[in-house]
Amino acid sequence: QVQLVESGGGSVQAGGSLRLSCVASDSTYCMGWFRQAPGKDREGVATIDSLGFTRYADSVKGRFTISRDSAKNTLSLQMNSLKPEDTAMYYCAADVRRWCPLVVSYYSEWGQGTQVTVSS
Repeated sequence: QVQLVESGGGSVQAGGSLRLSCVASDSTYCMGWFRQAPGKDREGVATIDSLGFTRYADSVKGRFTISRDSAKNTLSLQMNSLKPEDTAMYYCAADVRRWCPLVVSYYSEWGQGTQVTVSS
């Protein structure tokens, strides 16, 4: 079982930036970021595999960048041009299988989450 610990959340004004980080206790093929706003279902934000192939939700394309350092088992999410609708709890997720969809139910390992709040 892989342990995932997120950090980097906080409060920022619209148009600002934040960088989220996730440290994994072991290596996995797929890693990704998901988010859940109050009263809404958890949704995929971005995923990345061990080869660096990335997927993004349409709502964050061009604003968010996912990256990983496989040697350090770390995952990052650079979030720019933040909007109030980006406000949510952000979760790091991982899976050993060799496909990395933006599908919540696919992922077997989850962190505890880090809160991002964007004010207008």
